[in-house]
Amino acid sequence: MVKNSFISVISQKENRGSVEFQVFSFTTKIKRLTSHLELHKKDFSSQRGLRKILGKRQRLLAYLSKKNRGRYIFF
Repeated sequence: MVKNSFISVISQKENRGSVEFQVFSFTTKIKRLTSHLELHKKDFSSQRGLRKILGKRQRLLAYLSKKNRGRYIFF
């Protein structure tokens, strides 16, 4: 319940450059790519893209945990 309300608050924000919005955006891309890769197991370009996005999201979450611990707990 809290997670859904947090997502709606982020999507209503117009600050698309914020770390929270970027993490949310990467998470939706990751979900889309994993569902694509379940059907197309030999799509190595998409696998590489997924790994790159996972790394970016991991770095952003590490940054968020250092800078603002309260906002990090929502993820």
